[in-house]
Amino acid sequence: MTDTPVQTFAHPDAAQGAGPGARPGPQPGSPAGAGEARPLKLFIKSFGCQMNAYDAARMADVLAPEGYAETATLEEADLVVLNTCHIRERAAEKIYSELGKIREMKEAAGRPVTLAVAGCVAQAEGAEIIRRQRAVDLVVGPQSYHRLPDLVRRARAGGGVVDTDFPLESKFDHLAAPSRARTQARGVSAFVTVQEGCDKFCSFCVVPYTRGAETSRPPEAVLAEVVTLVDAGVREVTLLGQNVNAYHGVDAAGAGWTLARLAQRLAVIPGLARIRYTTSHPNDMEPALVAAHRDLGALMPFLHLPVQSGSDRILHAMNRRHDAAAYLALVGEIRAARPDIALSSDFIVGFPGETERDFEDTLALVRRVGFASTFSFKYSPRPGTPGADLPGQVPEPVMRERLHRLQALLEEQRQAFNRACVGRTLDVLFDKPGRHPGQVGGRTPYLQAVHVEGAPDLVGTVRPVEILTVGPNSLSGRLADAGDRAGALFDSGAHAGTSFASGAPAGLSPSPVAERLAS
Repeated sequence: MTDTPVQTFAHPDAAQGAGPGARPGPQPGSPAGAGEARPLKLFIKSFGCQMNAYDAARMADVLAPEGYAETATLEEADLVVLNTCHIRERAAEKIYSELGKIREMKEAAGRPVTLAVAGCVAQAEGAEIIRRQRAVDLVVGPQSYHRLPDLVRRARAGGGVVDTDFPLESKFDHLAAPSRARTQARGVSAFVTVQEGCDKFCSFCVVPYTRGAETSRPPEAVLAEVVTLVDAGVREVTLLGQNVNAYHGVDAAGAGWTLARLAQRLAVIPGLARIRYTTSHPNDMEPALVAAHRDLGALMPFLHLPVQSGSDRILHAMNRRHDAAAYLALVGEIRAARPDIALSSDFIVGFPGETERDFEDTLALVRRVGFASTFSFKYSPRPGTPGADLPGQVPEPVMRERLHRLQALLEEQRQAFNRACVGRTLDVLFDKPGRHPGQVGGRTPYLQAVHVEGAPDLVGTVRPVEILTVGPNSLSGRLADAGDRAGALFDSGAHAGTSFASGAPAGLSPSPVAERLAS
């Protein structure tokens, strides 16, 4: 194993590992011992995507043997980790603002507190974070989380530590597995990273620079992790990747696995009720994966498939490598395979050079497809990406007005999708007690939040629920008899449900994906 060099900077708090505020018992970075008053406390705040949520859990797992117990209260923490995302607008500025607040807490704590910045902002900014905010003790990129115990020890011993290189060894080979108790405490749904990085180089995106080239975990490792989760009570897994449907894991025999093959193998694990995956690129939506949505009852009929724009001119400028017609053809093929599937997507408004005609093309695509949920944003340039240097930057007021119009249409579609569920029976995976006594909450196959009157022992079960009413952000219903499937949207056998395309025209008929996606 090659040890990647770690930068260390002179730090004003070099002596913070000892002093009057130090806790009795073992030193930080050592396993908790019998003489310790209480465990050291770890506070992790994650921003952005589901992969960051997964990474946060794995960071907590790798630090648990070092004596750190998670806390939800910042002021209790001995180690604070900001797990950052660089996708959203002004991501770095928001992190520096957050660091300023934590610095005040750190100075008032009266005991040693270590402050770490992790994630994609850490990868992009590196040592600049410590130069701008001297309260930071450690900057660590997404590929080095398995080194956290050693990095934290170095940071507490003195000096600002920066590790943003891409190690030769895989972090997944060294990350500690969570204990059964920790898995059970996290609930019946779990994230599992199967792929990282991206080779697409969309001109607006920092992922290839912060997460690196596409890499996939071996299928045996993924399967083993999921079996362990299911043994601890997990009923649903979401497979994660920056470009997850580009998964190309290689097994011990040297055979390549696609995401479709991985899903097929996961679907036969006893006790695993549901499989999801995110985020996908249209160009990697291979026919076998489309067929998996038809054939696998455990693979949920909900697909996040970002398109970003409906304008061919803007898609070309974004380096998306497909056009609007290809996306529509793909949607048609997916819906032909699984008529009751619901779609989600991402949209960027105001990409450089976007005209009103380009924006109208986006609205037209939205109307043709019909989305159950979406994420939409104004374009914001990311330093180092090609889009940041393009001419024709769209004025802020224009972007704001276009985003308002787009979001109004998308919200109209979301509410229409939810209203269409009233009177139907959906399978709900119950995952937590409800907000009110006597209630229990869960999720439909389409990720809609549902609450019903029911006992806490429903948590972890999948039960049919008749949807009665729709609220702004959730559904309410009643438990249905197991045989009461009239009007059901989800049938694990034939999958012959209702298509949710909002008046999808005949133009969305099936067509071969490979022929329609631009090379």
